[in-house]
Amino acid sequence: MGYLEKINSLINGIVWGPFMLCFLLGIGIFYTIKLKFFQVTHFRQWWNATFMSIFKGSSGDKDKKSGRLSPFQAMATALAGAIGTGNIVGVAGALTLGGAGAVFWMWVAAVFGMGTIFAENVLGVKYREKRNGNYVGGPMYYIEKGLKCKWAAVVFAVICTVAALGMGNMTQANSVSGALEGGFGISPKISGVIIAGATAFVIFGGIDRIAALTEKLVPLMAVLYTLAALSILIINFRQIPYAFSKIITEAFDIRCTAGGFMGYGMSRAIKYGISRGVFSNEAGLGSSPIVHAAAETDDPYRQGMWGMFQVFIDTIILCTLMALCIITTGFDESGLDGVALSTAAFESVLGFGGKIFISVSIVLFAFATLVSWCYYGEKSLEYLSGNKYIYLYRTIYAFAAYLGSVMSISLVWEISDTLNGLMAIPNLAALILLSKQINYHELKLDNKTKIVYNREDSRDSGVN
Repeated sequence: MGYLEKINSLINGIVWGPFMLCFLLGIGIFYTIKLKFFQVTHFRQWWNATFMSIFKGSSGDKDKKSGRLSPFQAMATALAGAIGTGNIVGVAGALTLGGAGAVFWMWVAAVFGMGTIFAENVLGVKYREKRNGNYVGGPMYYIEKGLKCKWAAVVFAVICTVAALGMGNMTQANSVSGALEGGFGISPKISGVIIAGATAFVIFGGIDRIAALTEKLVPLMAVLYTLAALSILIINFRQIPYAFSKIITEAFDIRCTAGGFMGYGMSRAIKYGISRGVFSNEAGLGSSPIVHAAAETDDPYRQGMWGMFQVFIDTIILCTLMALCIITTGFDESGLDGVALSTAAFESVLGFGGKIFISVSIVLFAFATLVSWCYYGEKSLEYLSGNKYIYLYRTIYAFAAYLGSVMSISLVWEISDTLNGLMAIPNLAALILLSKQINYHELKLDNKTKIVYNREDSRDSGVN
């Protein structure tokens, strides 16, 4: 076991090292420039095409067939997979390890990550195909069909199938059982049975049931979380300017440490801000396009905008709110970390209710991630073997949720983190090599916020 830990630690240091983080950020910068800073300069247009379309009844929910997703459902399922413990534990960890300046670099990672996830989703829709009457897609399809590289597609699919059981399942189940034990005194064995049963009920209903859950749960989670955080910020409103000042100041802290290392604080802020930002919104990992490719849409660029919306909500809104709550209450320098830090910040203002709120948030966030990642895993398995082992995989997935609830899984956390990083490598390579497929011939935004793209390129690259 010790030997396995050493090997994993070595690989993890490479896949999540400075080169990989620069690679992730660099691709986001590349697509941001290629798209002419679309996520910033056309904020109103993509916001209207996504969030506002929900209220206009134009998000694609009408006449949707079984097994297919509306664009909103695809986004909600992908957002459910991204919104997890990273929004609570990850933000607290970034503040502890990288200081308040890490928040600024989380914003940077998110803004450029919006360009990355836009490209992922466009390729996901362009190269998808139909199986059993439903759309399937993701990195394995655009790697195989776009790059003509079957072995790399297989590598991605194998890693994703396994990673779903770890990072997407056991680690999230462990967080749920921990929150239920800490907040309500429920034994992990009891919570494990409940989690496994609830997981089985949802995932055996297929994508229809997963989407039905996430399209209701994700907006509810986001609204309640936002209201609770805003109540803390309203009470501590005098500290908000100080919090933003601290974030900006520490983001560029180039003072020497005692040993004379110039910029040590800034380097840590960059490292942990970018890494925790990527961990939170998953831009570049290749998970998001798997579900976005299933959307009932004929416009890959519009689905790409739903990906931008996903990252914006996950990191720019929800992660920022948690960070501000911690900083304005003064707990960012308390020495606490993880759940304890987030809980202390909320409890200091909301009392015992704050502790309960954090526990409930972790339960809902982590469970939403858990069921969504089953779809990623089974679609990767389907790519490898067809529909032969889907029900077996779902059975194993539900059982793994129980194991994750009752076991000490520190090694599972570490291995899963490594697998997530390995997923990103073939996906990022494909984003670079297929970048010509995301090339606007003409970009027009009319009153309906419809993007007109190069139809000839679309036909050549397999748009459905």
